[in-house]
Parts: sequence; structure tokens; C-alpha cells
Amino acid sequence: MRVVYLGWFLQRAGYGSCPTEQFRIAEYAVEATLSHARERGEWRLPAGTIVDFEALLALYDSQLARAPLHEVLAAEQKLRAFLAGTSRSPIPADA
Repeated sequence: MRVVYLGWFLQRAGYGSCPTEQFRIAEYAVEATLSHARERGEWRLPAGTIVDFEALLALYDSQLARAPLHEVLAAEQKLRAFLAGTSRSPIPADA
């Protein structure tokens, strides 16, 4: 999820144009995987979401190649602030 959320923050800073829904799909897939792992002991992402993760990994890779260091560090700071808070997701429901 780290890459997904850093990709989200960098996209919001102007580095990327993946649909918001793709980020939400990745979030949901991880939540479903964790739930399934607790219930059955199996750690497996839903097959239909792999393509979304691949796209977000490619996005993050291109962001790291284009974004200046200060933007990457700002995204890291936003991730730390999110993790320290109580929000369920850094991706707004209406984004």
C-alpha cells in the first residue's frame, strides 16, 4: 500500500493521471486480502486486481523518474501524517 499511497500523493501534486478508481480498487483488494488471510490463512490478491497494481507500480516508477526530490519527500511526509492519523484512507471518497 505504501507505493499506492505515495503514487496517490504524487499524482495529486501533478505527477500522473491514473483514474482515482484504480487507487480505490487497490485499497479494496488489500483489505479483502487481509480479511481473507485472517479467515483462511491465505495471502492472495484477487486476480482481477493485479492489472491495477501493475498500473500503479508503473505510475510510481515514472513518478520517481520525473518528480523532483522535494515532491517525493513531501509525499513521504503526507504518508507519515496519514499513518499517524485516524483516517481510513488518504483518498477522498469524492475525488
